[in-house]
Amino acid sequence: MEYSKLISVVGLPGLFEFVASKTDGAIVRSLDDKATKFVSNRQHQFTQVVNIEVFTERENVNLIEVFQAMKASTQELPSEKDPKAVKAYFEVVYPTMDFGRVYASDMKKMVKWFSQLKAADISLEFPTGEEEEAAATAE
Repeated sequence: MEYSKLISVVGLPGLFEFVASKTDGAIVRSLDDKATKFVSNRQHQFTQVVNIEVFTERENVNLIEVFQAMKASTQELPSEKDPKAVKAYFEVVYPTMDFGRVYASDMKKMVKWFSQLKAADISLEFPTGEEEEAAATAE
């Protein structure tokens, strides 16, 4: 599974792999339980994870940069249920994050998503232009 195929579905917890598109929604597979289901675009919004950015004190960064910093860190991943521990974790792991604009719920979501990515052994890399072209021609 590729990082570029992951989506977030508003209203549903966790991350999903985009499987197929339909005229009124999408077929997605949960990273948690591997269940495949149809999700209507009338009730939910979809966001590709590769397009999510995080506020920092300077320019916004792509979420993958935060995940890569989390992966490189020796800090133990905090429980997503403890907002103070989560904030303290990010203050060490990604100190340039704009904590005034990145909500505690967003940081908890990043911890949960990172745990899911680690469990699914997903590489935290953007596909290069050549890989994207090869994937497009294979379909």
